[in-house]
Amino acid sequence: MRQALVIGGGPAGLMAAEALAAAGLAVTVAEKMPTMGRKFLMAGKSGLNLTKDEAREDFIAAFRAEWLRPALQAFGPGEVRGWAEALGVEMFTGSTGRVFPVGMKASPLLRAWLARLGGAGVSLRTRWDWQGWDGGAAVFATPEGRVQVGADVTVLAMGGASWPRLGSDGAWARHVGPVAPFQPANCGFRVNWSDHMAAHFGAPIKAVVLRAGAEESRGEIVLSREGLEGGGIYALAHLLREGAELRVDLLPDHTLADIAARLAQGKAGDSLSNRLRKGLKLDGAKRALLQECARPLPQDPMALAAVLKDLRVPLQGPQDMARAISTAGGLRAGALDAGLMLRDRPGVFAAGEMLDWEAPTGGYLLTGCMATGLWAGRHAAAFAGV
Repeated sequence: MRQALVIGGGPAGLMAAEALAAAGLAVTVAEKMPTMGRKFLMAGKSGLNLTKDEAREDFIAAFRAEWLRPALQAFGPGEVRGWAEALGVEMFTGSTGRVFPVGMKASPLLRAWLARLGGAGVSLRTRWDWQGWDGGAAVFATPEGRVQVGADVTVLAMGGASWPRLGSDGAWARHVGPVAPFQPANCGFRVNWSDHMAAHFGAPIKAVVLRAGAEESRGEIVLSREGLEGGGIYALAHLLREGAELRVDLLPDHTLADIAARLAQGKAGDSLSNRLRKGLKLDGAKRALLQECARPLPQDPMALAAVLKDLRVPLQGPQDMARAISTAGGLRAGALDAGLMLRDRPGVFAAGEMLDWEAPTGGYLLTGCMATGLWAGRHAAAFAGV
């Protein structure tokens, strides 16, 4: 049998292994951590959002990486759902289109997946840390010492550079290239808060619209000691890390005129804080953010309404990449052919977050990893002549 090596035991690597085994190759998966799929399990701690049920073109556009279109067309939201259900995991679609297992957990799906791979003859090796190449062989540091593995085809699926304690530290970049520098994606941003904000750390800012450049995101953010976090700001991270200004509409469901009228209706003698609380139902966290970023507040109702609809929040850059949900950067499109094979190393393919793409949270990341893993695995099998 022809031999296939997959380096990386996350969703991209496991999907590549599945494609290679289905094509009839003898497959070994080498993972540096003690168990497979650690970041996959972390993604499922708050409910495994496997994909997003939306029009295929809208889904692909979220990746801002046209070169991945063929892989995403071949294995998009519908195919992901069908794949999970074939593993015996019942799925459901939430009100926002996000698709989850009924049990909301990643571990049952991962167990079923690994069992199916084992049944297909895939060999799973853990604590195998890739050290690069020795000629045509991949070199690993293992508990048994240095091991070299030669294979007819290899798929690299070692992740980006976020959550290094789960295995994806980007160390592979010194062995392959060219690589676009890693940058944090789906990350929080630092804010130099005054001491007055400490009482609100951990509080959510709900039902707001955030804007950066020409894009906007509706959702919520969370005040933290370091700055701002949460899905609302993650969706704009690609613009904010390049220096775009963050603007927040604290009352997106109210017009400027409506807000001004409500502010003007306050009782004589009411403090501004009371008018914001009573007339506009602005909670403590929103009032604190308003005061922090726009003090002294204008007394004129229309001028204050304009601030509430377009609050400028000064950012001091993204938080540490190690804390980011994902990363941008990685192997550049020009380093790979249409089948995701490295141009300077025939027979070696790459997939997942090793590639230079990024997407928002909400099911895109996992689907992107699995789609590129499947694409690389299928093309690796074809290269091997099976």
